[in-house]
Amino acid sequence: MSTYWPWWAGAAGLALITINYALTTDRSFGVSSAWDRVLHWRRERRLERMDEEFTDERALADALAAATAEHFGTAPAGPPAPYGTSQPLATDDEPTASEATSVSAPSPAPLVTQAALLVSIFVGGLIAALTSGRFHLRFDMGPGFRNVVTAHPTTMIVLLFVGGVLVGFGTRLAGGCSSGHGLNGCGRLRPVSLVATAVFFGTAVAVSFLLWKVI
Repeated sequence: MSTYWPWWAGAAGLALITINYALTTDRSFGVSSAWDRVLHWRRERRLERMDEEFTDERALADALAAATAEHFGTAPAGPPAPYGTSQPLATDDEPTASEATSVSAPSPAPLVTQAALLVSIFVGGLIAALTSGRFHLRFDMGPGFRNVVTAHPTTMIVLLFVGGVLVGFGTRLAGGCSSGHGLNGCGRLRPVSLVATAVFFGTAVAVSFLLWKVI
C-alpha cells in the first residue's frame, strides 16, 4: 500500500501554499528564480542596497523635479487672459510619481526569504521522510531507472548531470520552472505560463510513453 498522500490532498496543499504566497507577497511563487538569486547573492545584495536608497518615493520625485527645473529652467508664463475670461483650473489627471510607482511591478522578494524557501524545501522533505520511516541514502535512481535507462553507475551519473544542466538551462530560458509557471502562472491565467506548462507537460508525457511503451 502506498504511503504517499492522495492526489487530492497534495493538490489542496499546493493550492493553499500558492494562494497564500500570492496574497501575502503579491509575487509569483518559484524555485528556480530563488536558486538564481541565492547563487548570485552578492549581486542581489548590491541591488537591494541600491533599492533601499530610493524607498522614499516623495523625496525621489522632489529630487527629480528639482533636477529637471535646474537643467531646463521653468516654463515661461503665457500671455495674460482677456478681461472677463477665466483660466481653466489645473486638474490632477496626470498621475504623480508615487502613483506611477505604486502600479508598477513589485520588487523581488528579499534575498533572505528566497534562501529560507530553499532551506524549507530541504528540511520539509527530510522531516516527511523521517516521520514516514522511508528515509535512506541512495546513490542511484532506483530499479525503474536501471531497467529502462542504464544500470552503469558512471553512465547514470553523467546522464543525470547532463539532464540537470539541460533542465536548469531550459528553466531560465523559459523564465520559470514548473512551480512558477504551472502553479502561479496558470493560476493567474498568464499566457506565457499556459504555453510553458503545456510544453513541459506534453514533453514529459511523450518521453514517458517513449520509454515505457516503445523502448
